[in-house]
Amino acid sequence: MTINERHDIIMRELNTKGQVGVTELSTLLNVSEVTIRKDLTMLEQNNLLYRAHGKAIKISPYINDRDVNVKEQQYPNEKIAIGKCAIKLIEPNDSIIIASGTTVQYFAREIKLDESSGRLTVITSALNVASTLSRNRNIEVIQLGGIVRGSSLSAVGCDTERMLENFTGSKLFMGVDGIDLEYGLSTTNLLEANLNRAMIRSTQKTIVLCDSSKFGRRGFSRICNIDDIDQIITDTNIPPHMLEALQKRGIEVTTVEV
Repeated sequence: MTINERHDIIMRELNTKGQVGVTELSTLLNVSEVTIRKDLTMLEQNNLLYRAHGKAIKISPYINDRDVNVKEQQYPNEKIAIGKCAIKLIEPNDSIIIASGTTVQYFAREIKLDESSGRLTVITSALNVASTLSRNRNIEVIQLGGIVRGSSLSAVGCDTERMLENFTGSKLFMGVDGIDLEYGLSTTNLLEANLNRAMIRSTQKTIVLCDSSKFGRRGFSRICNIDDIDQIITDTNIPPHMLEALQKRGIEVTTVEV
């Protein structure tokens, strides 16, 4: 087998599974692990994969904090479709918690209640979500206070978390920066992660709204385990191996066409 043939098989396995181990590839290709590591190094140098702890993954899982205005322009059609799907989960006279993030901001824009829909109570840390929803007379908005993060336009900190102790919601709609089967759910900011955990404790059901680019990624701060959430709403470009793994763990995954 030539080196190019090995590389083709490695990339095929990687595209199918999302990640593949050195030992697994060594057995599959009947070559030494030293040879496999050299192959992975070459493929990484060509920006075809990312090496991490005895395995290869498709892309670097690590993400940095970005301004909300930048993130809002990424995957807008996916976020609109996710928002339209998520509003179907709101019940008449519901009380919900909405965290920060551009996907939940798109979700908030889709919430349009009239007199026949009953009232809705929303507890949120996101200033842009509060601004959007407060224009509707049928929605009561409770804005959590605290330190305002300029990059996300959300309140965070101990005071924000203490305010949550006085409230509960039927559902939490939460955005994330990364979803990884091993690392769990994560964001790029420690205070944001702490607040998200407090929100999970204050609600009966946790629903994650995220586009498919967030799967297999890791932010600096871990929020919770995969098993701590109830449902994910994403687009149909979610990697098949991630969809299968999440469903096997009992997570309800709803995919929307864009």
